[in-house]
Amino acid sequence: MTVKRSAGLLLFRTSGGELEVLVAHMGGPLWASRDAGAWSVPKGEYGPDETPEAAARREFVEELGLPVPDGELVPLGETRQAGGKIVTVWAVEADLDPAAVVPGTFSMEWPRGSGRTREFPEVDRVAWMVPAEAAPRLVAGQRVFLERLSEYVRGRDEG
Repeated sequence: MTVKRSAGLLLFRTSGGELEVLVAHMGGPLWASRDAGAWSVPKGEYGPDETPEAAARREFVEELGLPVPDGELVPLGETRQAGGKIVTVWAVEADLDPAAVVPGTFSMEWPRGSGRTREFPEVDRVAWMVPAEAAPRLVAGQRVFLERLSEYVRGRDEG
């Protein structure tokens, strides 16, 4: 069995001396009424013909409809989610207006078994949150990236 791999970019900023991250609520009917565990780093799957960094940049554009902001890519490493998917994330310090997001779409049969295909947004909203606010909302397997980013920012600010 081939392990699925995904890569993404986690934007961060400091506002009033407090770290904030930009996270996205997953779109589509399966996530519509959920909040806890229904948010994600903007990311997506990639195959063997694409590097994780290239995939992270492509997925950011596809999911948010905006160019990747200029800035240093800070590697936050990878983690294995509960379903076995390996996720690689970089952080980028940048500001972005959530109102400017124009999400891409995906198709799926809905309602299931109906034979009808409908289009849904990849993400239905994005928001800036402090890590403590983002953590319970993020897919559990991605919370480690908040910890790694917080450590990076602390070390940078102390240095």
